[in-house]
Amino acid sequence: MVLAIDIGNTNIVIGCVENDEILFNERVSTNHKATDLEYAIQIKNIFEIHNIDPFALEGAVMSSVVPSITETMENAIKKLTGYTPIIVGPGVKTGLRIMTDNPAQLGSDLVVDAVAGIKHYSTPLIIIDMGTATTVSVIDSDESYLGTLIIPGMRTSLDALVSGAAQLPKVKLDMPKRVVAKNTAESMANGILFYTASGLDGCIERIEGELGRKCTVVATGGLAGSVVPLCKQEIIHDDDLLLKGLMIIYEKNK
Repeated sequence: MVLAIDIGNTNIVIGCVENDEILFNERVSTNHKATDLEYAIQIKNIFEIHNIDPFALEGAVMSSVVPSITETMENAIKKLTGYTPIIVGPGVKTGLRIMTDNPAQLGSDLVVDAVAGIKHYSTPLIIIDMGTATTVSVIDSDESYLGTLIIPGMRTSLDALVSGAAQLPKVKLDMPKRVVAKNTAESMANGILFYTASGLDGCIERIEGELGRKCTVVATGGLAGSVVPLCKQEIIHDDDLLLKGLMIIYEKNK
């Protein structure tokens, strides 16, 4: 059994994987002020909720796009499990061919998504990861990572709107009942949800036009479940993609 953690700007994904089975997939808020002990306690509490014995672990793997938290979480994992986690980054084997101008700049979360996508889905492949930013990664039929689109995430966009307009409320991104909204909160939620869905549909169409081929499209991330049902394109929702990728990388480097 392996502990797998992905540190994002807004949320931290924490999961356990055993024999290719994901035992749990939980999200906690990213806290820049938390100590290694506080993170260790959070992970321990999640283990207890899911009846996981930390002493049954054989190792840990981690990816992070928040450098200020990476070492803190590494120490938390050591404190709780006794293991030093494999951290996705330079020197770690992924098997991914990255065809961007500067492969070293590619976020570890995008690398992990791509590794999982290539193993579990047919190429060419488009991977949409919806978090603080919405990223659209493109992998060609030769399983090479071609590049990425980076778009402000839905919650990021809404927060910017609210901060710049005094009379606008904070809203929940629930599944809309209709397109045309009847009040301000509904208008904001529907606007960002349908705008994002339409934008993703358009990006997929343009990418497929550029590649000259139909692509498999997979969406993941905390907000994907709210948008995928609104898209007209065929999109597979895989909430466990990051954990699957982390496990593949762990097996390559253990």
